[in-house]
Amino acid sequence: MKPVLAHLTEVVGAAFASCGYDAALGTVHISDRLDLCQYQCNGAFAGAKQYHKAPLVIAGEVAAVLAENPLFAKVEGVRPGFINLTLSDEAMLKAAFELATDEHLGIPQTEKPETIVLDYGGPNIAKPLHIGHLRPAIIGEALKRLMRASGCKVIGDVHMGDWGLPIGLVIAELEVRMPGYSCYNGTYQPGDPLPPVTTDLLNEVYPFASAKSKEDKAFSERAHAITVALQQHEPGFIALWQEIRRISVEDMSRSYKQLNVTFDLWYGESNSAEYIDAALNAMREKDILYKDNGAMIVDVAEDTDKSPVPPAIIIKTDGGVTYQATDIATILQRVQELNATKIWYVVDFRQGLHFQQVFRAARKAGIAPENVELAHLPNGTMNGSDGKPYKTRGGGVMRLSDLLDTATQAALEKISGSSYVEEGNHEELARKVGMAAIKFGDLINHRTKDYIFDLDKFLSFEGKTGTYVLYTVTRINSILKKAGVAYDAPVDFRGIYSDDERDILLKILGTPEVFATAVAERAPNYLCENAYQLAVAFSGFYHNHRILAETDEDKKATWLSLCLLVRRLILLQMDILGIDTVENM
Repeated sequence: MKPVLAHLTEVVGAAFASCGYDAALGTVHISDRLDLCQYQCNGAFAGAKQYHKAPLVIAGEVAAVLAENPLFAKVEGVRPGFINLTLSDEAMLKAAFELATDEHLGIPQTEKPETIVLDYGGPNIAKPLHIGHLRPAIIGEALKRLMRASGCKVIGDVHMGDWGLPIGLVIAELEVRMPGYSCYNGTYQPGDPLPPVTTDLLNEVYPFASAKSKEDKAFSERAHAITVALQQHEPGFIALWQEIRRISVEDMSRSYKQLNVTFDLWYGESNSAEYIDAALNAMREKDILYKDNGAMIVDVAEDTDKSPVPPAIIIKTDGGVTYQATDIATILQRVQELNATKIWYVVDFRQGLHFQQVFRAARKAGIAPENVELAHLPNGTMNGSDGKPYKTRGGGVMRLSDLLDTATQAALEKISGSSYVEEGNHEELARKVGMAAIKFGDLINHRTKDYIFDLDKFLSFEGKTGTYVLYTVTRINSILKKAGVAYDAPVDFRGIYSDDERDILLKILGTPEVFATAVAERAPNYLCENAYQLAVAFSGFYHNHRILAETDEDKKATWLSLCLLVRRLILLQMDILGIDTVENM
């Protein structure tokens, strides 16, 4: 279906053209003064400069044409040159019916097939997920679902850090603590025992080994040597690495599952290893790879740069490949193996220079053709009340699992003493409410913005929160169940009987444009805002009308249809956001 604003823009553009003006002047948007009109067009102001006429004159001419169109209940050209538009009730109900019966519920569909590889998550094996992993994971998941809903093929890849020096450090420390295993000394045979590795051990070993390497030169050199040997596929280190990777993936999967975040590929830097040589050869063929102080680098600076852009370091002086090299090889893999037309990276702002270097090197090498979009979609940080990155009370970085457990416990305490919540399985309800609070509280912010993490605020039943939206859905569920109306029942609009209904319909009819904006800006926050606005509009309507007690069958049919459509739109948006709703509270 065509979104209402797009349709109105065509209609108003045609009216401008019929008056002898450029049809492009007919852009329509939702009114800034909803007390005066529903929609407005400001094209007469630009037309005044183009045609040397007073804007009010142009607005009056166009308004006179539009006033003859049964689409509108009221059209005015008002000072100093606005065109105010109000739809007829019939037009609003017709558009709402078309939206309700559209198989995509108004989500604009892509005009050409796209294969998007979405790189989000970015955890490192042998290290616990921390709160810094929250935003990329849930923003990436929402974007994956949004783009799929718009008709694109999307491949979500967690892209773990599993092939660099951190692994070498972990293995070097395991060798110190648990010596004697054949995996360390080059004598490993398949089936040989490996050191007993656990999640808790790995979580403790990496920070210890990292600090140790800064003070112990011999240990640091051994870790570097192990890293190079691993990247050269020395069997013993590969076997131990595979065990570390398996245990790490099992651990991080639990937190991702709680967040309703899934990945199509559990690839890491290691999966691009077989593409390293091809990537290096491509750079050599383009004659862009050269040695500098023992390392192999590619110059990526451009004349238009406003600040220095250092070369991309591809091979380190010890022969090990860098993160930049594996990321370039990963682009090659995604183009050749996955047929990607777009490759998007949801990673925080601090990696901006890294991706600039990687993208430029990949372009110069011909690894990323010009028709393949490479985009870094940066996210801001989650901050504490002091405006600085969120920390534990002890000043450390909080584990993601601890944050999720805290949110669930806080939600349990909130709903256990709330008059909003019915008796039932409070533990399962608390889990869903806690996750909704965290995710909605994050995603309501544009992905590029920092925000303050305030769990008490996020769990509130009032205000712009996931909890409020969930509660609105349960209220609608209750109405429909008591009325005996199935959730998948067809809508049956028979008229409009109040301004409250017009307010809801206006929000409903604007939803396809919200989806279009979210897709264009790759920003899920628009869906959060729209779900909240639908909930607010419904709440106003609910408080002013006794839906179940209404005796006029036409009114009741329309009001229950509004319940159905608002519910479907909110559920659709919450599902795209990766937020589970609840049946009742």
